[in-house]
Amino acid sequence: MKKTFLLIFVALLSFGIEAQVKTPQPSPSSKIEQVIGLTDVSVEYARPSMKGRTIFGNLVPFDKLWRTGANKNTQITFSDDVKVGGKELKKGSYAIFTKPGKENWEIIFYKDTDNWGTPREWDDAKVAAKTSVKATTIPVNVETFTIVFSDFTMDSAVMNFLWENTEAAVKIEVPAKETAMANIEKVMAGPSAGDHYQAAVFYKEVENYAKAKEHIDKAISMRKEPAFWYHRQQSLIYAKTGDKPGAIKAAKTSLSLAEKANNADYVKLNKDSLAEWGAK
Repeated sequence: MKKTFLLIFVALLSFGIEAQVKTPQPSPSSKIEQVIGLTDVSVEYARPSMKGRTIFGNLVPFDKLWRTGANKNTQITFSDDVKVGGKELKKGSYAIFTKPGKENWEIIFYKDTDNWGTPREWDDAKVAAKTSVKATTIPVNVETFTIVFSDFTMDSAVMNFLWENTEAAVKIEVPAKETAMANIEKVMAGPSAGDHYQAAVFYKEVENYAKAKEHIDKAISMRKEPAFWYHRQQSLIYAKTGDKPGAIKAAKTSLSLAEKANNADYVKLNKDSLAEWGAK
């Protein structure tokens, strides 16, 4: 009886720990995923509402650091290096902090993204980029704080911050033209050594050893610096085609390169294969 009561108590306790009441959030979370040119951009932020309050100059004081939303700081992520307001910004994730003013907003991209609100201690060394933009009065009231992208071109877009009757906008420039031209040149130049290597590994796995040999030979001939893992694959492929002398030669090359690179795993793999194939 005592054991049964204990089991029921533990079950009820577990239910109490796991159960969570869910209610609508006053500042709901939002995530925007946007492609600008060839660059992936995402923004995660919480969206407070006016609810009859005066926002700028009151709820959000002028010229004071603001999390640019509610709850956790707003975060933006870029897949490429970009420019924001003409300032260079490396690819990665950043918190967006702002200082809304009557006429201008200061927009700050901060390296530390893990803040509930604004940082307890501000560190200028963590400012990745900072720019100033005009604040514009718009003819309608935006009830809920909103971030949107607009004015797209091939290699830019504008990120707009809208709330109450105010808009601030910052231009984001991306390397779309450079990336596109580099992609075109790469495709026009044909497969790389790495492409042939991946094809060789694939064909070896599906047991099409003739194709695997064709691609691994091409990969090795195209590679500027010899690589022990390339020659390792070559030795295995040659062995599967029945070319034992070729397999031994490739394994010896791989072994020598692996020893120079101090890669103990490949040294052992090659020695084991050479022993298996009766190499002298």
